[in-house]
Amino acid sequence: MSKPLSLLFSVLAVAFMSAMAVSISHSFWLVLLFGTLTLLTIGAGFIAKARLRRKRNGG
Repeated sequence: MSKPLSLLFSVLAVAFMSAMAVSISHSFWLVLLFGTLTLLTIGAGFIAKARLRRKRNGG
């Protein structure tokens, strides 16, 4: 995975985690939303990394 792409996934995940931390005092549903978005972003990063690795290796 290229450095800009990995930076994008990491910045998005940290932003969603920060939003989740702020929303703890406001709404349970916002916590669930941002937690789900965080997990989806991290999962999408792993999926993108695996697909790019497979594509690069001729897989």
